[in-house]
Amino acid sequence: MHISEKSKKMGLSPIRRFNELAIKAEERGTKVYRVNIGQPDIATPPCFMEAIRNYDKDVIAYMESRGTDDLVDAVIDYFKRYGIDYEKRNIIITTGGSEALQMVFTTILDEGDEVIVADPYYSNYSTFVLSAGGTIGSIKADAEEGYHYAERERIEQAITDRTRAICCTTPGNPTGDVLTLDEMRMICEIAKEHDLWVIGDEVYREFVYDDEEPASFGMLDEYADRVIITDSVSKRFSACGARIGMVISKNPDIMRGVMKIAQGRLCTSTLEQVGAAALYRLGDDYYDEVRKEYKTRRDVVYEELMKIPGVVCKKPKGAFYVTVKLPVDDIEDFLIFMLNEFSDNGETVMFAPAGDFYVNPNRGMDKMRIAYVLNAEEMRRSVELIRLGLEAYKK
Repeated sequence: MHISEKSKKMGLSPIRRFNELAIKAEERGTKVYRVNIGQPDIATPPCFMEAIRNYDKDVIAYMESRGTDDLVDAVIDYFKRYGIDYEKRNIIITTGGSEALQMVFTTILDEGDEVIVADPYYSNYSTFVLSAGGTIGSIKADAEEGYHYAERERIEQAITDRTRAICCTTPGNPTGDVLTLDEMRMICEIAKEHDLWVIGDEVYREFVYDDEEPASFGMLDEYADRVIITDSVSKRFSACGARIGMVISKNPDIMRGVMKIAQGRLCTSTLEQVGAAALYRLGDDYYDEVRKEYKTRRDVVYEELMKIPGVVCKKPKGAFYVTVKLPVDDIEDFLIFMLNEFSDNGETVMFAPAGDFYVNPNRGMDKMRIAYVLNAEEMRRSVELIRLGLEAYKK
């Protein structure tokens, strides 16, 4: 039976494909600290379930393909905090940020078209772009410079005659890199000069640290005709399983194209939209508290990483990830060793090998991504286990 070439080109997730080894380690009685996946341990705000419990309709019916009025209105009010004015026609609710990205790529790409991304990049972009018939292009970024890539020359060198969009994750996954508003403006200006879309994947918007300020491509209204924002409740509200995202744009052609796909899949979950509307009405205190917690975790992780001889990384400025260069030749072999052979006091750790976060996987053979999604002491222990495991592995 025939299997499509698109499917054959897709890879399994580097975040999930070693799960079986972790499960076997746990079956042997080893505790595995899972810092491979961006699944926070912070409690989902109680208002989510309270709103669902208070839902009093007799039938859980289809909603409009655009999303419920209550949720869309809550999102509009949320963006007013950033001085951004959206209307209902500018927002379509999706089944998570993943569906939002899939819809956008399907709307803007023809066979052979290209989306350029900071490299390393969120690995699932490859699946979404390939399924839309496109390819991924690389804006190279390196561990030694903290993976910061927002330079005009570097971005323009990546543009080809098949490039259709610049896709920016800020704050970044897998690196924690953050774009300033001035850098966003520069990227939009490049896009205007080359007639490209700018896709702002902003699911970690509030998670910026030190002197960084939360920002959005939506704040640059002079470029609104080419800006597309994808967003989600998953990370912001620690509600990964809720699967509520959105596409946001003031460009009517984009929204018309996305709506065709949205109507084809009917609608997003009714009850989850009810809960998400309550999340978007949380006050600033919620964001301040969560930001403080992630900053504490980041500082602990970085402190412990600096104890590893030969490690290369800069302190990430946002999100809850850090990509780290280790003194190993094959990071996947090291991870397999950690899960199959190593334990310290009955404990080991699972991280994400970084190879599949790169357009050229060979560039990530000596790198890993850590998600600091556990409490500070568990994160400290996780990095300690990496250090101890590395000592045992090199012997």
